[in-house]
Amino acid sequence: KNGVLPESIEKERQIGRLQRENFRKAFQAGAKMAYGTDAGVYPNGDNAKQFAKMVEWGMKPIDAIQAATVNAADLIGWADKVGALEKGHFADIVAVQGDPLSDVKLLENVRFVMKNGDVIKNELVR
Repeated sequence: KNGVLPESIEKERQIGRLQRENFRKAFQAGAKMAYGTDAGVYPNGDNAKQFAKMVEWGMKPIDAIQAATVNAADLIGWADKVGALEKGHFADIVAVQGDPLSDVKLLENVRFVMKNGDVIKNELVR
């Protein structure tokens, strides 16, 4: 339904579980993980589902969130610009209705977006 090629679906059937088990082993061994998704794994806009998968396979919600923020910023060499709420960083933030540390799936429904200090989206209940 997402246009994934049959050979890609077969590859997932053959090695998908192994990949997830290796993810868990690498994380438990102390590997620094950075959040990222391959184009086409989820329909555009559903990428945040990866947070729940990361938690399902061994991370705590805070680990998954840090993989998408401070760790990803470090990986691309932008730790001095993005990935943390600090003076001198771009004002890029998102917010959800609730505590994503208690329910990481809340990150699948972003209610507020600020990009470089400009509010792009604001659906938070006041």
